[in-house]
Amino acid sequence: MISIKDIPWVQLLRQNHYHPSPRDWSDQVIYFLLIDRFSDGNEDGYKDVAGQIVHGTTQLFSPGDEGNAVQTQTDIQNWESAGAQWLGGTLKGIQSKIGYLKRLGVTALWISPVLRQRPGVDDYHGYGTQNFLEVDPHFGTAQDFKDLVDAAHGAGLYVILDVILNHSADVFQYDIVDPNTGEFYAPLWNGTTFPVAGWRDGSGVPSLPFPAPVNPADTRAAVWPQELQADGVFTRKGKIGNWDHVPETTEGDFEGLKDIHQGTGPVDDYTPSAAMQVLTEAYQYWIAYADVDGFRVDTVKHMDRGAMRYFASAIHEFSQTLGKDSFLLVGEITGSREDAVEIRDETGLDAALGLADVQGQMVDTVKGWTNPQNYFDLFRNSYQVDKATHTWFRNHVVTNFDDHDLVRMGRSYKARFASDQEGSALELAVLALNATTLGIPCIYYGSEQRFDGKFPTAVDPQPASDFKADRYIREAMFGGSFGSFRSRGRHFFDESADAYVQLAKVLAIRKNDLALRRGRQYLRPISEDGISFWYPSRIGSGRMTSIVAWSRIIANREVICAMNTDIVSHRTAWVTIDAGLHSIGDKFQCAYSTDQGQQGSEVAAEGRNGLAISIDVEPAGFIIMTP
Repeated sequence: MISIKDIPWVQLLRQNHYHPSPRDWSDQVIYFLLIDRFSDGNEDGYKDVAGQIVHGTTQLFSPGDEGNAVQTQTDIQNWESAGAQWLGGTLKGIQSKIGYLKRLGVTALWISPVLRQRPGVDDYHGYGTQNFLEVDPHFGTAQDFKDLVDAAHGAGLYVILDVILNHSADVFQYDIVDPNTGEFYAPLWNGTTFPVAGWRDGSGVPSLPFPAPVNPADTRAAVWPQELQADGVFTRKGKIGNWDHVPETTEGDFEGLKDIHQGTGPVDDYTPSAAMQVLTEAYQYWIAYADVDGFRVDTVKHMDRGAMRYFASAIHEFSQTLGKDSFLLVGEITGSREDAVEIRDETGLDAALGLADVQGQMVDTVKGWTNPQNYFDLFRNSYQVDKATHTWFRNHVVTNFDDHDLVRMGRSYKARFASDQEGSALELAVLALNATTLGIPCIYYGSEQRFDGKFPTAVDPQPASDFKADRYIREAMFGGSFGSFRSRGRHFFDESADAYVQLAKVLAIRKNDLALRRGRQYLRPISEDGISFWYPSRIGSGRMTSIVAWSRIIANREVICAMNTDIVSHRTAWVTIDAGLHSIGDKFQCAYSTDQGQQGSEVAAEGRNGLAISIDVEPAGFIIMTP
């Protein structure tokens, strides 16, 4: 298809077998992966959906393989270069690992953008769309995409697709020439509209007249569908220099990616542009064709709020005609939590993602670098968000601690949670905290294998601010030339790995306990002597090493969760429980503990600080106690 008019709507909608939405998205556990970095389907010894061993050519990683790709300076350069290139992950590869994901306890897949990128560039991440009606051939075919969604649904998993409305790929060249070099360059935003030299052809050269339809049609050139080749589709105002200046953030180009004009007017009286209407119909096509269950909308901060509201309304209405009454729209909203809450409410998005304070406070709480109350207070009623204690945050915020951008860490240095000694030891603790506190939990691929996202020792730890650091947190699960732990040729689909095994147990308990999915939550005071109770806190400049405990309560049911931020020593503490729900002598049973010897053990409530129970948590451990 080269035109939006080519979409065969009658044929598509005759399918009439669309997968219904979940009853409540807060019941789900999302797993986010980059298609190019997840699986090529050639791994040896992984298990299929039925649990049968599948043989391939890439061997499973073992500890002795760490660093096998960075033995020399040349090796380091090759490994590092590979991280910025296409590595070969495919849609069929993802489909082959549905069993791995299902057994982990994942219930929804968020996959990176699947649509066609500009040929000849290394936009392996998928965020530079050149053709909005075609799957990128690096990933496979449109049928492969549909087959993946069908297979996921068959295994009880939903699929959320990453989509981009704010910009396209680098599909044209500004007609601005550097007088010193004689070469074209992209200017910085200054409020004016810049001239364009031409559409880029299939080789990337700006040789095609702009703005004009590409004739004869060459889908490797310019941008598609054809309606996006009209005059006025792009703002043409150069690159964003100040990322917090409006209107620069909404009119400027996202680096080399070209900003699309979305429309005009205030939010309540917004007129979407023709381009926005075309993009909306294109994404409606992918819902109808592939039967996806939600969209994660990229770079919402850089969009007009009226455009986001138009898109949300059109997508929600369309999906309801297919029986998807709760089609999920998650907006990536970088910046403050207050802005994210306001934008979500004003635009009709279902949930917000990319809340730096939630992510940062979660990480620092587990690593002991902040008072835990800072994290739990983010979900309480406050003047900043003006929301009830738990109902809004329960299913309107997607929570995670690692992702493919880690915007909160800046642009020059990035590393995963497990990049240091404490993080590696506490990986299960942070995964469990994320899974058992408010919000829709999201796992970034590789976290269940303790990926560390670190620089090789000999690599400059402060690379230039050209997104070079992003590659280190985007390792290949299937190994190849850019595997995690600075390896190559080894895959990481290890269902016997400790973090995988323990997280699967936690997620199984979450699945069967409504309190852990939908209950309101409270950080609990603790005590070492059963007399003096306090909220765990960091004192001085060192790490806080303490039990951190919290309750999830729904109706008259209270579940206690606790972790130990001390990676060396066992910790024992009295944990306050709700005296209105329990009495002295009431029993709590250990439903889960990283210390298997505690499984099934019971403790009785005693009259301390109202009521409290005594728990013991092993170093870097996690425990769930149920009534």
